[in-house]
Amino acid sequence: MHTLKIVNLSVSIENKSILKDFNLTIKSGEIHAIMGPNGVGKSTLTKVIMGDKNYKVTSGEILFDDKDISLLNVSERANLGIFLGMQNPLEIDGVTNADFLRTALHSKMGKDFKLMPFIKELNANTDALGMNREMIHRSVNRGFSGGEKKKNEILQMYMLKPSIVMLDEIDSGLDVDALKVVGESVMKYYEKEKPAILLITHYQRLLDYIKPDFVHILIDGKIVMTKDFSLVKLIEEKGYDYFKNNDESETTIVA
Repeated sequence: MHTLKIVNLSVSIENKSILKDFNLTIKSGEIHAIMGPNGVGKSTLTKVIMGDKNYKVTSGEILFDDKDISLLNVSERANLGIFLGMQNPLEIDGVTNADFLRTALHSKMGKDFKLMPFIKELNANTDALGMNREMIHRSVNRGFSGGEKKKNEILQMYMLKPSIVMLDEIDSGLDVDALKVVGESVMKYYEKEKPAILLITHYQRLLDYIKPDFVHILIDGKIVMTKDFSLVKLIEEKGYDYFKNNDESETTIVA
């Protein structure tokens, strides 16, 4: 059982305040979705949790199993089991997918890493995601379509087996078929490993496959409402403007 707890977190970039006294707790076996309009800090949250140095934490704590990880670098946070599936995955020319994952797992597992089981598992997961095996021998995301990049993020998740999974708009750029594959693959991982999952999304379509236990609405750097999946329907009916100045936004379910 693992817990990620964000306490009174305030974050800025280039002297612009993004997150403001933000609070959230997610635990193993829980699926949380954060929804909200553009520019309110959704992606910022995942990047700060992962340790992106472009963002300045001005106050607050990020706790992993009650230990403050604010001073840890990205690699150290990843080794704890924190994973970020990015909205715009980077291309790494000259480093193949297989080499990238082998190096990451060897760093994580040390002497327990075995090459043949790694190759077998990599091939099986590649097949399960409907990816051509030739892709694992190409440079990371080099020449990949938007959908292929997102599948590649899920492949990394499958191989690295994180305990805290953050998916930042993993549904963007996916057609209907690819969305179904990605959504169902995330749920298969969830059912097997029971990680904590934090989804960042604008749209209900991803939530048709990945059913959150908690849905949070983020407005102006703060969560203004938390409820169960029924909140998604209310968002569709009312739009986000409804929650900006509404007394109902004060009613929350504590996660």
